[in-house]
Amino acid sequence: MRILLAEDDPTLRARIAEALAGAGFAVDAVADGNEAEFLGQTEAFDAAVLDLGLPGMDGLAALGRWRDAGRGFPVLVLTARSRWHDKLAGFNAGADDYLTKPFQLEELIVRLRALIRRSAGHAHPRLACGPLVLDVNTSRFSLDGAPLALTAQEFRILSYFIHHPGKVITRGVLGEHVYEGGFDPDSNALDVLISRIRRKLGPGLLRTLRGQGFVLGDPP
Repeated sequence: MRILLAEDDPTLRARIAEALAGAGFAVDAVADGNEAEFLGQTEAFDAAVLDLGLPGMDGLAALGRWRDAGRGFPVLVLTARSRWHDKLAGFNAGADDYLTKPFQLEELIVRLRALIRRSAGHAHPRLACGPLVLDVNTSRFSLDGAPLALTAQEFRILSYFIHHPGKVITRGVLGEHVYEGGFDPDSNALDVLISRIRRKLGPGLLRTLRGQGFVLGDPP
């Protein structure tokens, strides 16, 4: 899962980015509102963590432009403003959740996972596809009840698949959602990772559909 992080405080930005990466997310971190607005318009993200007090363009303006352009990824707003009318302005602009500074990084991660899960249409924090289960709250996969050992990049790929079971995912879409800074479509790195995941899952669960992409489980 790929996250856009827009926070101008360099220390806080680094702490959040490190925590998100440790939780299994691919993170594109920026400090400027104009850059955040541009990336949100042009890149594929599963969610954004957005500070309101950004230089260049404030967070509310960036969020409003995303929503006006039809960009529907969930947005978790960070703000030092605790007044209700400030929060209301954020929700009216299209925010999905709020965290008031200071906050616990663990809470940010839990809220972000919940937003992504719900935006993919899942009400329960345990996502399953046949014998494969992801506990979203703990970021742990199991297969037939046993823990499944994955590298960080394998986790990102399989996490995206299990959030979209039965859906045919193209190489381009998958690459955009699991790599920071975008995806090189000519690279075979993604195919190598898919092959490694497939070996760990066993036959039949993760399949390649020639000329279409990949699918976890059975397509509709």
